[in-house]
Amino acid sequence: DDNTPFHGGHHNNPQVEHAISTLLTLFRTRNLPIFHVKHNSRDPSSTLHPSHPGNAIFPFAAPSPSRPIDEPLYEKSVHSAFIGTSLEADLHARGITRLFVCGFTSNMCVNTTVRMAENLGFEVFVIEDACATFDRVGPDGVLTRAEDVHAYAMSDLHGEFCSVIKASNVQGLLGN
Repeated sequence: DDNTPFHGGHHNNPQVEHAISTLLTLFRTRNLPIFHVKHNSRDPSSTLHPSHPGNAIFPFAAPSPSRPIDEPLYEKSVHSAFIGTSLEADLHARGITRLFVCGFTSNMCVNTTVRMAENLGFEVFVIEDACATFDRVGPDGVLTRAEDVHAYAMSDLHGEFCSVIKASNVQGLLGN
């Protein structure tokens, strides 16, 4: 099963769409800002290159057109959402110090963005059940299943760069 429509083949989290949709609804209901980030690969052969359909934002994760100020979209061409964007400045301008991060892929863009966010002084929470990654083949040719890649990525981040939490914990951390 290649878990279509995702670009990377088998991924670890069949519930990722539901988890992200639920979190977006929670933030929208509370009128909290949501910062969307989209990867535009510079590699013309990548499914994430702007010339390919795989570059489109998934409908379940799209910014709400009725909230353009509270749901800006940042487009990046490297793994970190902070490189080549105004994300850091925009977060500081709004006085935002706590970030809740979810998305694709756990071991690449999520991981790089979270590490940088912590280095920049943000308090970061990664919502592990609202993240996903794909099977990877190592330099030795051995396949590592997406479930293991995701678990390694979360364990590398937790406690050092962020707190890894479940989506069910987010509401309590947002307060009243």
